[in-house]
Amino acid sequence: MLAMPSGTLACPDADRQRRLAAQLADMIPGAATIRVGLDGPKQKWPHPHAIVKDEAGKNVELSRTAIRVAARWILRAWPEVDWTRPHIFDLAHATLTRSDPIAAGRGR
Repeated sequence: MLAMPSGTLACPDADRQRRLAAQLADMIPGAATIRVGLDGPKQKWPHPHAIVKDEAGKNVELSRTAIRVAARWILRAWPEVDWTRPHIFDLAHATLTRSDPIAAGRGR
């Protein structure tokens, strides 16, 4: 991303994250949240995985390709995040939060 003479980014991250939320909402109609991590249920090694839910909390069925594309886009938007833990991307607010029990205050 290009920087201005002041050293600040030409496009603030918040704007980029809102654009990502809009693009994902267009790509996945009905999606409200996307849980992203490197913990796919069928693989023993880390790889991008996503679970998409609608407003009612029901899973939105997608192709494997669409799931991986969405996961990779989100992973790239937050390179500083510890992706060994799953996170939830809220499309309405363009926010990312940890989704594991410890982060939610339900851990030991």
